[in-house]
Amino acid sequence: MSEKQLPASPLDEPEVSPEPGWLPIREVARQTGVNPVTLRAWERRYGLILPRRTPKGHRLYNDAHVARIHAVLAWLNRGVAVGQVRELLDREPPSDAEAASDSPWQVLQTELLAAIEALASRRLDGLFDQAGALYPAPLLCARLLQPLLAELERRERAGAGLERAFFLSWLRSRLGARVQQHNRQSGGAPLLLAGLGGPPLEPGLWLCAWLATATGSPLEMLDGPVSLAELELALPRLAPCGLLLYAAQPLTAVQLRQLERLARGNTFPLLLAGPAAAAQREALAQLPGLLLAENPSAALRLLQELHGKAPCAN
Repeated sequence: MSEKQLPASPLDEPEVSPEPGWLPIREVARQTGVNPVTLRAWERRYGLILPRRTPKGHRLYNDAHVARIHAVLAWLNRGVAVGQVRELLDREPPSDAEAASDSPWQVLQTELLAAIEALASRRLDGLFDQAGALYPAPLLCARLLQPLLAELERRERAGAGLERAFFLSWLRSRLGARVQQHNRQSGGAPLLLAGLGGPPLEPGLWLCAWLATATGSPLEMLDGPVSLAELELALPRLAPCGLLLYAAQPLTAVQLRQLERLARGNTFPLLLAGPAAAAQREALAQLPGLLLAENPSAALRLLQELHGKAPCAN
């Protein structure tokens, strides 16, 4: 399920490796969750992953390369800056007791907050693009964007509402552009994403959509909020391969009944993501076939587990 944030290089187009035991970049991206743009940046700028090349210049990776990519991700998850990872790769895997002394996330968050306070959308664009070239989308979501959104939500000073509105509008625009670009490169039945309750421009829904581009399936967005009764009317028209619902608030008793009917009446994968999945886990776990994810990164992991089993698989 490769993430197609940016067009892949023509040299990396093959879907299947011409040589047994070697993987093309798209398959490696699907297995690891690291998009081809970032894999190439890690290779060119830091020498982290050095694939072999075919006579035509196609990148090929083996199991050792994939294991090394996972090792890079382990260090990044510990908060180590990408420029410092190479010298650490020969050490033992990072332990829970070991913490990075110079995590890049606080620096990035401070820079983004300064751009938000200045209402500087172009500066935000540049910072986001730089970070997106070096770090996988799930890591950016969990370690940067979600903490940033939480910080903006906590602010009560004068102008805090303006800053939140500015950033949410910018985020929806940028992630919407990523989804649109992804859809132009994808075919087949769409994965449908819809928001249940909460405000328009719900950031959690758009973070789910951004990460879901890694499935390779086109995405259909209903950023509503939309009622479950109306959503049922859309299903025969859109014929989705799966449905991901995002609920920022606990579901009402009526919504729970409607969701149960929806879960019983459809054969495609049905996921519920967001705070409601955590707040009402016990009740929701009783619904047949419903998969629960408390945050966008967990939703992506469920979609990745379904890859190859569900109609959304390419």
